[in-house]
Amino acid sequence: MSAWWWQALLALASGLVLVWLALVAVLLVGARRSPGRATVASALRLLPDVIRLTRRLAADPVLPRGIRWRLWLLLGYLLLPIDLIPDFVPVLGYADDAVIIALVLRSVVRTAGSDTLARHWPGTPDGLVVIRRLCRLDDATA
Repeated sequence: MSAWWWQALLALASGLVLVWLALVAVLLVGARRSPGRATVASALRLLPDVIRLTRRLAADPVLPRGIRWRLWLLLGYLLLPIDLIPDFVPVLGYADDAVIIALVLRSVVRTAGSDTLARHWPGTPDGLVVIRRLCRLDDATA
């Protein structure tokens, strides 16, 4: 019985490591394939504005409850010291944060609309263009 337990634990740990390696590979390929898109460095410079945007969107009572929960979970993830890729790893350490932010904001904008994003954006118009590009919104130049 104890051998079975260790085998299951080892299989679970191996699966988690494989998923982690796959995520790292996706981040590496994505960073190399998108020279014209918003870079991770430009997105990280906007991190304080993105955090304020996320908090404003999460507190907006007009948005559906599911979206607000997603945004609160994003804020919690950004505040946690534990990440998919540790922050001390050069470039990739912060890239996972940028990818997760982009995915959550893209899902929020698809439901709430890009005007909601623009209404709550606390930064400069140039920063909003970077966020729209990061989220791969069609109206990134608007």
